[in-house]
Amino acid sequence: MTAPVNDNRTGTCPICNKEAAVAHKPFCSARCKDVDLGRWLDGGYAIPAVELPDEGDLEEAMQDAFQSGDKRDPEF
Repeated sequence: MTAPVNDNRTGTCPICNKEAAVAHKPFCSARCKDVDLGRWLDGGYAIPAVELPDEGDLEEAMQDAFQSGDKRDPEF
């Protein structure tokens, strides 16, 4: 049997899985609260993103395509 995933509805600390303290909820202590903050500040919880090309880059790519002989209308 596998351990349940800590979804923080169980009242356990998301860092160490000890019982959460009322004074530091949802964490068990100031230490775990600081560990979590450190992870945020270091980018440990960063969400990967896909950057869209700038308008200028898109226009340049279209000009390159037309100059290379590709006369099709680009599909977006």
